[in-house]
Amino acid sequence: MKGLEVRVASLALVRDNKDQRIDSDFWTKEPYRNPALNYEPIGEHLKLSQYGVSIEMNEDGIGIPIYRMNEIHNMLCDLDVDKCAELDDRQARLFRLEPGDVLFNRTNSYEWVGRTGLFLGGGANAPVFASYLVRFQTKKETLLPEMLVAFLSSRFGSADVKRRSRQSINQTNVNPEEVKEIPVPLLDFKIQNWIAEKFGAAHSLQLAASERLVAAEQALLAALGLAEWTPPEPLAYTASAKDVFASGRFDARFFAPRIQALLDLLAVDGRTVADVADPRREKFKPDACETFDYIEISDLDGAGATTSTRLASVDAPSRATWHVRSGDIITSSVRPIRRLSSQIAPEQDGFVCSSGFVVVKPREIAPEVLLTYLRLPVICELLDLYASASMYPAITDADIFNLPLPHIPDAVAYQVTQDVIAAKAAKANAANLLEAAKRAVEIAIEEGEPAAIAYLDQTVEAI
Repeated sequence: MKGLEVRVASLALVRDNKDQRIDSDFWTKEPYRNPALNYEPIGEHLKLSQYGVSIEMNEDGIGIPIYRMNEIHNMLCDLDVDKCAELDDRQARLFRLEPGDVLFNRTNSYEWVGRTGLFLGGGANAPVFASYLVRFQTKKETLLPEMLVAFLSSRFGSADVKRRSRQSINQTNVNPEEVKEIPVPLLDFKIQNWIAEKFGAAHSLQLAASERLVAAEQALLAALGLAEWTPPEPLAYTASAKDVFASGRFDARFFAPRIQALLDLLAVDGRTVADVADPRREKFKPDACETFDYIEISDLDGAGATTSTRLASVDAPSRATWHVRSGDIITSSVRPIRRLSSQIAPEQDGFVCSSGFVVVKPREIAPEVLLTYLRLPVICELLDLYASASMYPAITDADIFNLPLPHIPDAVAYQVTQDVIAAKAAKANAANLLEAAKRAVEIAIEEGEPAAIAYLDQTVEAI
């Protein structure tokens, strides 16, 4: 029968399993292992396995930055994080990340469970990590952390994690103790060192991309007259009852003089986002295709780029709503203060995004300039003023398109565009390096170490 998988597992084999798994997925979805390679359980090559800290977080920058599961993208931990947590000195010492730490996501949706990233920052102000992440530190004399990340992200490692996961109604979990039982191939150190070099080079490229994005923001802020802007911050201020009732807002923050001063600066030309861009509302129809590439809010990396997940149309989430096209800007309508906007790349044309995004089609403005504008902290602060609800504060399409947008001088628009293009190129090169590292592991498993080494020699020239 098509699609039927059958395997007979002896009772002794089940009893020997550490968790005595009897579910069929565990036994029928065991990934291929190359008999010519030396496999040993991951746990035998770890010097530390640690859950993160369970603590209240804030978006006000109070305390120590804390990594969450949506701040791991493409096998690396993001350079920036959105939230902080107040920890005492003992907790800070216990949970601060160190260069070479591997973060593993142990719980969330089925697609997110097992996402793994390498942390390459560090220092006295290094971030900590949240409780739904697990930190692994490897014994580097036998297993480099880069090798572990590449393996767990490969189709073989990922499949082994998925088959060990346990699904409930709204959540999937995997026990880190079971992850430690996964056999990892201990590849030749020529391969492991090459993989580590690719991770280091990718990290350097991401740092370079971040610098170009900062340069773009600084150029745009200067053109807007906001580079050295000092907003009015009186201890007390008033608003007329007429204005209060007209706006339907009773919170003091909405009427702060700094907000009005900012609006006056941005509205100098009387132009809005709607004058240079249009909403795109191209509805996704799941029955029109077998598979599609889905972008959800957690796929945005916080630096203007996004990844996606290939899904079967029959498994389409109810929030899979809008098609996106090359050059479009998608911006999160939920918690706009997080600066989650991204430009759709040519290879992402036709992808589908969540209803949690507003899809913007630039018309008389460079996409890179509009992206940078929507990600400026002061603009995100403005949008956040219009967010409603407490659990998931959200804005509307109208809030985006009614934003004031003054004319940007051509020279500044050109500089911003070039900086963003250079940043995207650096991030793309980083992604290629990381993909090559992962592919080297897969080739070693599929064809053996000699084939993987040959791949390395060929790839050095190509990259």
